Amino acid sequence: MEQAYLTISSKGQIVIPAAIRKQLGIEQGARAAVRMEGGRIILDFESLEAKLRRIREMRGCTAGGSSGTDLLLEERRQERAREQQEEGW
Repeated sequence: MEQAYLTISSKGQIVIPAAIRKQLGIEQGARAAVRMEGGRIILDFESLEAKLRRIREMRGCTAGGSSGTDLLLEERRQERAREQQEEGW
C-alpha cells in the first residue's frame, strides 16, 4: 500500500483511510492501544480475528481441574453441613 496521510481535527481526532481500515478489519467503534516508540505513535488495533484467536488459544486451559463455580458450591455445602451439625440437625 502506498503512503497515506491523516488530518488531525481541532479535537485531536484522526480518520484512518478506508483502504487501511478494510485491510486491517477495523470497524466502527474499534478500540486501539496507543504508545510512543522512538518519537513515533503506534496504534495497535485488536481485530475480531485477533480476539477469536485469543479465545481459541484459551480454550481448554482449565480442563482437568475443578471450575471456580464447583469449588464455591463445594465450599458452601461444607459450610451448610457444619452449620447443621452445630444446630443439632
